[in-house]
Amino acid sequence: MLDVILLAAMPISELRGAIPLALYKGYSPIEAFVFSVVGNLLPVPFLLLFLHRIRSLALRWGITSRTFLWFEERTLGKRDIIDRYGYLGLVLFVAIPLPVTGAWTAALLATLLDLKIGKSFAFIAAGVVIAGLFVTFAATGINIFVKY
Repeated sequence: MLDVILLAAMPISELRGAIPLALYKGYSPIEAFVFSVVGNLLPVPFLLLFLHRIRSLALRWGITSRTFLWFEERTLGKRDIIDRYGYLGLVLFVAIPLPVTGAWTAALLATLLDLKIGKSFAFIAAGVVIAGLFVTFAATGINIFVKY
């Protein structure tokens, strides 16, 4: 269980990698969903609270500065959904389980756009739940939930 939660908390895999791992390890679809959503949400409050500070530290050093600015530029390229839909845009951004549209990127986007932390967390969490449902359904087939 801990490995599933940790994988879900990581920035690249998030719950898109954790749910299939949990299912492979024999967890029920509901357990896979719950553990992965919880794991995916664990770092989000810390990211929302501390990304400004992390950003200022990262910009002090050459390679981390270039890497952070590159990722920041790519992330800000996705701001149109927030400009158009406001906080609901965070839900839409995270809910579609595509690469680089997870909770970590949404937290960075919310931070860069100076969105309110509490509201951002709530809307990111809603997106994570929806993405978790999509991934669970895709990994198991929609009919599996009828059995549980």
